[in-house]
Amino acid sequence: MKKIKHEAELVKAAILAGMKYGEERGAVIFEPTDAASEKILFIYRLLVHDKQIQPLPEDQVSQQSMRHKLAIWYSKQLPADHPLLK
Repeated sequence: MKKIKHEAELVKAAILAGMKYGEERGAVIFEPTDAASEKILFIYRLLVHDKQIQPLPEDQVSQQSMRHKLAIWYSKQLPADHPLLK
């Protein structure tokens, strides 16, 4: 897995964007007490279900790999000149 520059910031932004996506879609209502790991898992599964991202083989699914996939997903939604992509 290739390290992405600003991956931590991209993951934080991806969680927020994924939460918004899930709530607008009517699939989930996130609670303030939900753990980040639970949010990441749900957002990853939702995006795979909606064919927004390519699924990982089940034996390779981990918090690290899901975070990486979410960062890639979010980075592709940003404009080319966005500071997080530099």
